[in-house]
Amino acid sequence: MSDSNSGFTLGLVGVGKIVRDQHLPAIAATPNCQLIATADPYASLPDVPGYQGLEAMLDAHPDIDTVSICTPTHLRYSQARAALLSGKHVLLEKPPGATLSEVEDLIATASRQGFSLFAAWHSRFAPGVAHAQQWLSERQVQRVEIVWKEDVRVWHPGQAWIWQPGGMGVFDPGINALSIATAILPQPFFLQKARLQVPSNAQTPIAAELSFTDPEGATIEADFDFRQPGPPTWDMHIDSDGSRLSLTQGGCRLVIDDAVVIDAEEREYQGLYARFGELIANKRSEVDVAPLRQVADAFLYGHRETTDAFIE
Repeated sequence: MSDSNSGFTLGLVGVGKIVRDQHLPAIAATPNCQLIATADPYASLPDVPGYQGLEAMLDAHPDIDTVSICTPTHLRYSQARAALLSGKHVLLEKPPGATLSEVEDLIATASRQGFSLFAAWHSRFAPGVAHAQQWLSERQVQRVEIVWKEDVRVWHPGQAWIWQPGGMGVFDPGINALSIATAILPQPFFLQKARLQVPSNAQTPIAAELSFTDPEGATIEADFDFRQPGPPTWDMHIDSDGSRLSLTQGGCRLVIDDAVVIDAEEREYQGLYARFGELIANKRSEVDVAPLRQVADAFLYGHRETTDAFIE
């Protein structure tokens, strides 16, 4: 099995857009991480053994000791649980499950089996996030404005599952913003109001407006939209103790009081796989459900409005 010297061997479950765009370059850049095989009934990679499912992959390659689950959200629980019961460490793409109950059972299963489970909130590894968290740690926040908008046709082309229960709709990208906010804001925050716009031919929202507050009375507003053409907007502005912190471009650019502190290239998934290796070496798990809990609260508490059909 893996240790701090030998690194880890890896099987990928799911070979979709996120794997090709992000996981593969990050795996290639991670020392001592060796991709052994993939499992996907619809896709494969050149020069990498591919199998129809997780069980077939693990049967053919018992030397695999870690598994990254990159399938649609509603499939992740059963696949992650099977991998843990097979004696594998598991990385879960975000969100880590379709429900909080699923994730809690995976945490318990990983603990019983003695293997690492990592909920991979990749946006937390953006270049400016750690510095923003440190800067805010001893400040009182007055106001937060989050704007997270993109074109679903660009980022999820042909992926009908995102509009089905468990697919989360606009919360699939919006949860990235919530993963950053729950990491960097010094106080927990709580939903006060939510407006969810759901297309008439879908079951998950295409847009959402959320209002939160924290124990000190801060105003936190989030605007998520899957209908923005052109470049995405992934921005967060935080007013605190007379200063303004702006974390933009998904966390790649950090500006404090008009001074550019960080402006760096996005390499989130390299940091993510490096962290996974550390967890495996130290026989630890890291599963924060705070971003998923915020989404669950929005679905529970939000006012749903039906909009025109969107899915073609």
